[in-house]
Amino acid sequence: MILVTGSTGLVGAHLLYKLVSKGEKVKAIYRSERKLEHVKNVFACYTDDYMPFFESIEWVQGDILDVPSLEEAFKGVTYVYHCAAFVSFEPDKYQLLRRTNIEGTANIANLCISNSITKLCYVSSIATIGIPSNHNIITEETEWNAESNNSVYAITKYGAEIEVWRASQEGLDVVIVNPGVILGAGIWRYGSAGLFKKAHKGIKYYTSGSIGLVDVQDVVDVMIALTKSTIKNERFILVSENWKYQDFLQTMAKSVNAQPPLKMASPLLLQLAWRLDWLNHKLRGKRRQLTKQLVTSLTTEKLYDNSKIKTFIKYEFKKVNESLTEIGLLYQKQA
Repeated sequence: MILVTGSTGLVGAHLLYKLVSKGEKVKAIYRSERKLEHVKNVFACYTDDYMPFFESIEWVQGDILDVPSLEEAFKGVTYVYHCAAFVSFEPDKYQLLRRTNIEGTANIANLCISNSITKLCYVSSIATIGIPSNHNIITEETEWNAESNNSVYAITKYGAEIEVWRASQEGLDVVIVNPGVILGAGIWRYGSAGLFKKAHKGIKYYTSGSIGLVDVQDVVDVMIALTKSTIKNERFILVSENWKYQDFLQTMAKSVNAQPPLKMASPLLLQLAWRLDWLNHKLRGKRRQLTKQLVTSLTTEKLYDNSKIKTFIKYEFKKVNESLTEIGLLYQKQA
């Protein structure tokens, strides 16, 4: 029996479909009945007749911060995919990020140990991998720099990784994947899939930095392959290609038949924008849309190396152009 946390998120929902379509017995933790619609929307990306797959899953209502509900979910489980996380770059969400990403992951790791789970696969992020000052290519060996101006999200995901490595020292077999920005269909309201909705509405500016991109199907295929393999206590960058933000945003806009952004946001404009965003938050209580750390990320050129996973399991990633075209068509069909 396989347990999936974060089952109503982009990675979790696509992972569920891949597992049940292969005939695996799966339990999935969900928090809200309402969010189960996200899973159905994702399944509909693969087949019109998705309900038999959806109903084959053993759904367990719970929360990674609620240990009693987790203890029930872990009964009879052999493998665990921990996809649950809270994603936010808003500094005032730091305590919630800590609880969900660090404490929640600690709970999962502890229950994996106490239930003698065969292997834990944890979905982390490239945000936990350091950015070298010399513009070298980023690998799994690039060290995290705690003194850098890291986002609150990156800090808490790094803390979650520490909990997973701690569990590995206590005898649990683990694998960690560090995906770039994940391209996937089905959940159009927020997250990376929500970018297609924003592109459809119209994005005016692009930025000068670069971005590591990967298809969600690649992410889940690698997760399944690693979990089934004898590989343990390793981490893997999952990035198909490194793209300039200009190329990414313009190609994504074309995939949904929208006007692509034609102007680059200057560093001066971005520095002014994040300060105005902060002021708007302080004076009017509006949620942060742009932070200093996010501006740094949007204007930094980063090159991620994916050779390790290719070496370990001989994997070839889907081309980003192909992903964007497929997801754009699905957006126009579903949204």
